[in-house]
Amino acid sequence: MTSPAQPSPFPARVPWISVAAFVVIAFGLAWLIALPLWLSGRGLATPGATFLIAGMMYAPAAAALIVAFFIQRPRPRPLPEYLGLWPLRPLKRVIGMTLVGVFGSMLLVIAGVFISAAFGLVHLDLVHFSGFQRVLEVSSHGRPIPVPVGLLVLIQLLSLPFGALFNAFATIGEELGWRGWLLPSLRPLGTWPALVITGAVWGLWHSPVILLGYNFAQPNAFGVLMMVGGCVFLGILFGWLRLRSGSLWPSVFAHAGFNAAGGFLALVAAAGTTASPVLVGPLGLVPWAVAAVIIVVLALTGQFRKQPRLLRKKPLQEWAPPTGAPASR
Repeated sequence: MTSPAQPSPFPARVPWISVAAFVVIAFGLAWLIALPLWLSGRGLATPGATFLIAGMMYAPAAAALIVAFFIQRPRPRPLPEYLGLWPLRPLKRVIGMTLVGVFGSMLLVIAGVFISAAFGLVHLDLVHFSGFQRVLEVSSHGRPIPVPVGLLVLIQLLSLPFGALFNAFATIGEELGWRGWLLPSLRPLGTWPALVITGAVWGLWHSPVILLGYNFAQPNAFGVLMMVGGCVFLGILFGWLRLRSGSLWPSVFAHAGFNAAGGFLALVAAAGTTASPVLVGPLGLVPWAVAAVIIVVLALTGQFRKQPRLLRKKPLQEWAPPTGAPASR
């Protein structure tokens, strides 16, 4: 919702040619970066796989910038505002929504673990942390652990926000493309179509690593389908942060917080327990349900209708092609 005195932050119509180019470039770069994982014959066990997967995360940002500078006409102006990078005004709103994103995304992962345990889908050990202790013993080759395992778990939990700060250097690569460029570009379709399509494209974009067993241990179409579903639910929440704040940064740090908390189950699982990533993984069916409840609450309280723009010292005219300019591409 924008006031009459505050022009819309979105384009007047979807630049479909630019959207198609963005998708082709983002997907093409992702497959190109992941190609060594396929050619090595070792998949995710390929040396340096972690760095290649991290490198993939910058493909959407590269695609967004290539499209914005060389394909989209007229170019969004000012581009930093279109992408939600700048200005950071009102600062209180941007910071507040960023904190909501960081801690909310971590709580979503944690809640998914405890709800899974409540339904017997996974067994936890919140006293001795036997599963985490077993991991530590294996990594130390049986040598005694010098500090209580409970203290190490506490340190891990307290370090999650700092992990989010570190992860943000990578997640900005994805968010600049998905919620920075694609979501605003699709926004003329309406809030919900833009959110769902952005999430679905985001999920499909992960195919180069999902088809190798990443996230769900399902190297097949079902794994890709699971990723699409998880990214739609998560993308709606990240997209809400982007639209509600007018800024990209809340979704950048929410994505980073989600990734930082992704290993929470390993800290609290009982030794010997097995957990299906399809059910209880960070993007599994139980977190889908948690995200769905949050989305319904946000929708019922009208949160998706509040879509302000970032404030500038000098107001801008509404973004639209000048008279006689070629149509958006």
